[in-house]
Amino acid sequence: MTRWLRQLQNEVIDFFFPRECIGCGKVGDFICIKCSRKLPRLNPPICLRCGKPEPSGTLCYECWGKSNSLDSIRSVFVFDGTLREAVLSFKYRNLRAIANCLGDFMASYYKVNNLTGDMLVPVPLNEKRIRDRGYNQSGLLAREISMLIGVPVNEKVIRRIRDCQPQARTKNVDERKRNMENAFSHTGDEVRGLDVVVIDDVCTSGATLEACASALKAAGAKRVTGFTLAREIKKQE
Repeated sequence: MTRWLRQLQNEVIDFFFPRECIGCGKVGDFICIKCSRKLPRLNPPICLRCGKPEPSGTLCYECWGKSNSLDSIRSVFVFDGTLREAVLSFKYRNLRAIANCLGDFMASYYKVNNLTGDMLVPVPLNEKRIRDRGYNQSGLLAREISMLIGVPVNEKVIRRIRDCQPQARTKNVDERKRNMENAFSHTGDEVRGLDVVVIDDVCTSGATLEACASALKAAGAKRVTGFTLAREIKKQE
Protein backbone atom coordinates (compact mmCIF):
# COMPACT_ATOMS: atom_id res chain seq x y z
CA MET A 1 0.00 0.00 0.00
CA THR A 2 1.40 3.40 -0.97
CA ARG A 3 1.62 6.18 1.58
CA TRP A 4 -1.25 8.22 0.12
CA LEU A 5 -3.53 5.19 0.16
CA ARG A 6 -2.50 4.54 3.73
CA GLN A 7 -3.35 8.15 4.63
CA LEU A 8 -6.73 7.92 2.88
CA GLN A 9 -7.51 4.68 4.69
CA ASN A 10 -6.65 6.28 8.03
CA GLU A 11 -8.85 9.31 7.31
CA VAL A 12 -11.84 7.09 6.48
CA ILE A 13 -11.33 5.01 9.63
CA ASP A 14 -10.91 8.12 11.77
CA PHE A 15 -14.13 9.61 10.39
CA PHE A 16 -16.23 6.64 11.51
CA PHE A 17 -14.16 5.55 14.52
CA PRO A 18 -12.31 8.51 16.08
CA ARG A 19 -9.04 7.49 17.68
CA GLU A 20 -8.57 7.95 21.40
CA CYS A 21 -5.21 8.08 23.14
CA ILE A 22 -4.58 4.95 25.15
CA GLY A 23 -2.72 7.01 27.73
CA CYS A 24 -5.07 9.95 28.39
CA GLY A 25 -8.21 9.41 26.30
CA LYS A 26 -7.73 12.49 24.13
CA VAL A 27 -9.27 12.18 20.66
CA GLY A 28 -6.83 12.35 17.76
CA ASP A 29 -4.44 9.41 17.83
CA PHE A 30 -3.89 6.15 19.67
CA ILE A 31 -0.95 7.73 21.50
CA CYS A 32 -1.05 11.52 21.57
CA ILE A 33 2.05 13.69 21.31
CA LYS A 34 2.04 14.50 25.02
CA CYS A 35 1.80 10.83 26.04
CA SER A 36 4.32 9.73 23.41
CA ARG A 37 6.91 11.99 25.07
CA LYS A 38 6.36 10.12 28.32
CA LEU A 39 6.80 6.63 26.86
CA PRO A 40 9.64 4.72 28.59
CA ARG A 41 12.35 4.71 25.93
CA LEU A 42 15.18 2.21 26.18
CA ASN A 43 18.11 4.60 25.95
CA PRO A 44 21.88 3.91 26.04
CA PRO A 45 24.02 2.69 27.59
CA ILE A 46 22.93 -0.80 26.57
CA CYS A 47 24.64 -4.13 25.92
CA LEU A 48 25.83 -4.16 22.32
CA ARG A 49 24.55 -7.70 21.86
CA CYS A 50 21.38 -8.34 23.89
CA GLY A 51 20.26 -4.71 24.05
CA LYS A 52 19.48 -4.65 27.78
CA PRO A 53 20.65 -1.75 29.96
CA GLU A 54 24.40 -2.06 30.58
CA PRO A 55 26.41 0.74 32.28
CA SER A 56 29.61 -0.13 30.38
CA GLY A 57 27.96 0.28 26.98
CA THR A 58 29.81 -2.82 25.74
CA LEU A 59 28.76 -6.38 26.61
CA CYS A 60 26.83 -7.36 29.71
CA TYR A 61 27.98 -10.18 31.97
CA GLU A 62 25.53 -12.66 30.42
CA CYS A 63 26.78 -12.00 26.88
CA TRP A 64 30.53 -12.32 27.51
CA GLY A 65 31.81 -15.51 25.89
CA LYS A 66 28.35 -16.48 24.61
CA SER A 67 27.93 -17.65 21.01
CA ASN A 68 24.52 -16.93 19.48
CA SER A 69 22.97 -17.04 16.04
CA LEU A 70 21.49 -13.62 16.81
CA ASP A 71 24.09 -10.89 16.41
CA SER A 72 22.26 -8.14 18.30
CA ILE A 73 18.89 -6.98 19.65
CA ARG A 74 17.55 -3.44 19.62
CA SER A 75 14.27 -2.24 21.17
CA VAL A 76 12.60 1.15 21.15
CA PHE A 77 10.80 1.15 24.50
CA VAL A 78 10.63 -0.56 27.86
CA PHE A 79 7.50 -2.73 28.03
CA ASP A 80 5.64 -0.69 30.63
CA GLY A 81 2.87 1.86 31.19
CA THR A 82 0.97 3.24 28.21
CA LEU A 83 3.22 1.38 25.77
CA ARG A 84 2.38 -1.91 27.46
CA GLU A 85 -1.35 -1.19 27.17
CA ALA A 86 -0.90 -0.26 23.52
CA VAL A 87 0.84 -3.55 22.74
CA LEU A 88 -1.76 -5.61 24.61
CA SER A 89 -4.56 -3.86 22.72
CA PHE A 90 -2.72 -4.39 19.43
CA LYS A 91 -2.00 -8.03 20.12
CA TYR A 92 -5.06 -9.34 21.95
CA ARG A 93 -7.90 -6.82 21.47
CA ASN A 94 -7.91 -6.60 17.67
CA LEU A 95 -6.63 -3.01 17.59
CA ARG A 96 -4.70 -3.66 14.41
CA ALA A 97 -5.08 -0.05 13.26
CA ILE A 98 -2.52 0.98 15.88
CA ALA A 99 0.16 -0.72 13.75
CA ASN A 100 0.58 2.61 11.91
CA CYS A 101 1.47 4.47 15.09
CA LEU A 102 3.70 1.74 16.53
CA GLY A 103 5.41 1.15 13.19
CA ASP A 104 6.20 4.86 12.97
CA PHE A 105 7.97 4.70 16.34
CA MET A 106 10.08 1.77 15.14
CA ALA A 107 10.92 3.32 11.76
CA SER A 108 12.01 6.55 13.45
CA TYR A 109 14.27 4.63 15.84
CA TYR A 110 15.70 2.64 12.92
CA LYS A 111 16.68 5.82 11.10
CA VAL A 112 17.94 7.83 14.08
CA ASN A 113 20.10 4.95 15.34
CA ASN A 114 21.46 4.10 11.89
CA LEU A 115 20.30 0.49 11.92
CA THR A 116 20.91 -1.37 8.69
CA GLY A 117 19.48 -4.39 6.94
CA ASP A 118 18.74 -5.83 3.52
CA MET A 119 15.47 -7.52 4.49
CA LEU A 120 12.83 -7.40 7.24
CA VAL A 121 11.49 -10.75 8.45
CA PRO A 122 8.59 -10.75 10.94
CA VAL A 123 8.44 -13.52 13.53
CA PRO A 124 5.88 -15.99 12.13
CA LEU A 125 2.88 -17.24 14.09
CA ASN A 126 1.53 -20.76 13.86
CA GLU A 127 -1.51 -21.28 11.67
CA LYS A 128 -3.94 -21.80 14.55
CA ARG A 129 -3.00 -18.53 16.19
CA ILE A 130 -3.31 -16.72 12.86
CA ARG A 131 -6.82 -18.14 12.44
CA ASP A 132 -7.81 -17.21 16.00
CA ARG A 133 -6.32 -13.69 15.93
CA GLY A 134 -6.86 -12.94 12.25
CA TYR A 135 -3.44 -11.34 11.75
CA ASN A 136 0.22 -11.51 12.71
CA GLN A 137 1.06 -8.37 14.68
CA SER A 138 4.76 -8.69 13.80
CA GLY A 139 3.87 -8.84 10.12
CA LEU A 140 1.79 -5.66 10.39
CA LEU A 141 4.67 -3.86 12.10
CA ALA A 142 7.15 -5.06 9.49
CA ARG A 143 5.01 -3.75 6.64
CA GLU A 144 4.61 -0.35 8.29
CA ILE A 145 8.35 -0.07 8.91
CA SER A 146 9.12 -1.19 5.37
CA MET A 147 7.03 1.61 3.86
CA LEU A 148 8.92 4.20 5.90
CA ILE A 149 12.51 2.97 5.55
CA GLY A 150 12.41 1.32 2.13
CA VAL A 151 13.67 -2.12 3.20
CA PRO A 152 11.66 -5.05 1.74
CA VAL A 153 9.69 -7.53 3.86
CA ASN A 154 9.80 -11.30 3.43
CA GLU A 155 7.12 -13.09 5.44
CA LYS A 156 7.75 -16.54 3.96
CA VAL A 157 11.49 -17.15 4.26
CA ILE A 158 11.00 -18.83 7.65
CA ARG A 159 7.98 -20.65 9.04
CA ARG A 160 6.93 -22.00 12.40
CA ILE A 161 7.12 -25.79 12.34
CA ARG A 162 6.32 -26.50 15.97
CA ASP A 163 3.30 -25.31 17.94
CA CYS A 164 4.93 -23.91 21.07
CA GLN A 165 3.05 -22.65 24.08
CA PRO A 166 2.92 -18.83 24.32
CA GLN A 167 6.17 -17.47 25.75
CA ALA A 168 4.18 -15.42 28.26
CA ARG A 169 3.18 -18.67 29.97
CA THR A 170 6.72 -19.89 30.53
CA LYS A 171 8.29 -19.41 33.95
CA ASN A 172 11.92 -18.48 33.28
CA VAL A 173 14.61 -17.93 30.64
CA ASP A 174 15.63 -21.59 30.43
CA GLU A 175 12.04 -22.69 29.91
CA ARG A 176 11.58 -20.06 27.19
CA LYS A 177 14.67 -21.33 25.39
CA ARG A 178 13.50 -24.95 25.55
CA ASN A 179 10.05 -23.89 24.40
CA MET A 180 11.47 -22.30 21.24
CA GLU A 181 14.10 -24.92 20.31
CA ASN A 182 13.73 -25.92 16.65
CA ALA A 183 10.49 -23.95 16.42
CA PHE A 184 11.32 -22.43 13.01
CA SER A 185 12.66 -23.64 9.69
CA HIS A 186 13.77 -21.78 6.59
CA THR A 187 11.86 -22.26 3.34
CA GLY A 188 14.50 -21.07 0.88
CA ASP A 189 17.81 -19.29 0.46
CA GLU A 190 16.54 -15.77 -0.35
CA VAL A 191 18.50 -14.46 2.65
CA ARG A 192 21.85 -15.92 1.62
CA GLY A 193 24.57 -13.33 2.16
CA LEU A 194 22.11 -10.73 3.47
CA ASP A 195 21.83 -8.71 6.67
CA VAL A 196 18.40 -9.62 8.04
CA VAL A 197 16.33 -7.74 10.62
CA VAL A 198 13.81 -9.89 12.53
CA ILE A 199 10.76 -7.88 13.62
CA ASP A 200 8.68 -8.63 16.73
CA ASP A 201 6.48 -6.67 19.11
CA VAL A 202 8.10 -7.51 22.46
CA CYS A 203 11.37 -9.13 23.49
CA THR A 204 11.40 -10.84 26.89
CA SER A 205 14.32 -13.26 26.98
CA GLY A 206 15.31 -13.14 23.30
CA ALA A 207 14.58 -16.86 22.87
CA THR A 208 12.09 -16.36 20.02
CA LEU A 209 14.42 -14.02 18.15
CA GLU A 210 17.32 -16.44 18.65
CA ALA A 211 15.28 -19.34 17.26
CA CYS A 212 14.41 -17.27 14.19
CA ALA A 213 18.05 -16.24 13.77
CA SER A 214 19.14 -19.88 13.90
CA ALA A 215 16.82 -20.74 11.00
CA LEU A 216 17.96 -17.68 9.03
CA LYS A 217 21.64 -18.43 9.57
CA ALA A 218 20.98 -22.00 8.39
CA ALA A 219 19.54 -20.43 5.22
CA GLY A 220 22.76 -18.47 4.68
CA ALA A 221 22.02 -15.09 6.28
CA LYS A 222 25.23 -13.15 6.95
CA ARG A 223 23.97 -11.20 9.95
CA VAL A 224 20.72 -11.23 11.94
CA THR A 225 19.49 -8.38 14.14
CA GLY A 226 16.43 -8.60 16.34
CA PHE A 227 14.36 -5.40 16.33
CA THR A 228 11.36 -5.05 18.63
CA LEU A 229 8.98 -2.32 19.64
CA ALA A 230 9.48 -3.03 23.33
CA ARG A 231 11.73 -4.89 25.74
CA GLU A 232 10.61 -6.39 29.03
CA ILE A 233 13.14 -5.33 31.67
CA LYS A 234 13.08 -6.97 35.08
CA LYS A 235 13.54 -4.63 38.02
CA GLN A 236 16.81 -6.27 39.04
CA GLU A 237 18.19 -5.52 35.55
